[in-house]
Amino acid sequence: MKWGVLVLPLALAVSGCANVAEINETLPTMNVISGKKPHEYAQCLVEKLASSRGALQIEPHKEGVRVIVPGKLASGPAAVFDIEDRSGGSGIKLHERMSNVPVRPKDIQRAATACISDR
Repeated sequence: MKWGVLVLPLALAVSGCANVAEINETLPTMNVISGKKPHEYAQCLVEKLASSRGALQIEPHKEGVRVIVPGKLASGPAAVFDIEDRSGGSGIKLHERMSNVPVRPKDIQRAATACISDR
């Protein structure tokens, strides 16, 4: 428990504030295909993350949408979903600001996974 108390603030201090371009330069933490269309998947994310993250920013991006998830403990975005239209569904890439920190909040990963096939 003591390590978690020490590691999380240190991880937050090291990660600093990132912007969307910097987050998108990291390797995706998730790269999947869903049977949902981009707007359906984005709406599912909004519903799943509303209680823990507040308002998500949704904007047009390439052949789909980009969803920017606000930080929980720091200013700036915590994650970026690029959701592109594919025949029969969506291609989804998730980039997270603290992707290399094992003690990061898992609400984004849980929502991303739940929305793949959640109806």
